Amino acid sequence: MADLSSLKDLGTVAPEASAPVHVRKVDAQGRSYATGKRKNAIARVWVKPGSGKITINGRDFSTYFARPVLQMILQQPLVAAARTGQFDIVATVVGGGLSGQAGAVRHGVSKALTYFEPGLRGVLKKGGFLTRDSRVVERKKYGKAKARRSFQFSKR
Repeated sequence: MADLSSLKDLGTVAPEASAPVHVRKVDAQGRSYATGKRKNAIARVWVKPGSGKITINGRDFSTYFARPVLQMILQQPLVAAARTGQFDIVATVVGGGLSGQAGAVRHGVSKALTYFEPGLRGVLKKGGFLTRDSRVVERKKYGKAKARRSFQFSKR
């Protein structure tokens, strides 16, 4: 290699580590499965084409999540992807409180939709529905009343 002109003989190298190709992941029954997490809640979610029925732990989602805010959180990915009423959703959720469970189901529905229809990934990613919210409750430390709260100081 006396000069740079000898480098042109090497040619171009095809990029091996290009963007990952997202493929459709559907089981034998035509469903997509995903796990969603939020705080201490874990939701297992199955999505299949249907009339828009949403079932959580064997109950209708409007009875399981009685608060309208939680129902709205659950439907956000479907509204963002313009797929309201097109998919039947079955979810089992354990752990945490109602708010964490609603967030976990939302995360699971978003992931399952991208497995069923990879073209929706851009819309859901832009909306922030595919990101796992990693904030969890901080543990209590010894010598403290709570995680950070100290006991009241008294000089005497």
